[in-house]
Amino acid sequence: MLLLGIPLLLIPIAIYNIMAFLTPIPWDTKLVTIPMMSGAEWAITVSDLLLTLALILLFFEIIKATRHTQRSLVDHMLSTVVFIGALIEFLLVRQAGTSLFALMLVICMVDVIGGYSVSIRSAGRSYSVEHQEGA
Repeated sequence: MLLLGIPLLLIPIAIYNIMAFLTPIPWDTKLVTIPMMSGAEWAITVSDLLLTLALILLFFEIIKATRHTQRSLVDHMLSTVVFIGALIEFLLVRQAGTSLFALMLVICMVDVIGGYSVSIRSAGRSYSVEHQEGA
C-alpha cells in the first residue's frame, strides 16, 4: 500500500520532466494512427498518451479522497504540494511552458480542489446530530 501514500499525479509530472529534459522526443510525435469507420484517421501522440495517463490517475486520486484515515489529510497536503510545485515549474521553467504542461497543471488543480471537496462533503455526511425527546 506504499503507492497509496504518494500523490499519483506526481507520476505524469515526473514523466514529463524526464522527457522534457533528458529525451529529445517532440510532444506531437505520432505513436500510432488508427483508421476510423468514418474514413478519418485518429493519430495518437505522445502528449495524448501522457494526458490520458494523468486523467486515469486523477480518477484514482478522487477515489482515494473518499477514504477517512489519518493518512488522507497528509495525502491532500502532498497533492497540494505537487500542484504548487507544478505551478512554480510552469511559471519559471522554460521547458514546462507548454499547453501539455498547462493541462496537467489543471488536472493537478482539479485533484486538489476535488480532493478537499470530496473529503469535506463525505465528512459532513458522517457527522450526525442525535435528536432527544423531551429536551
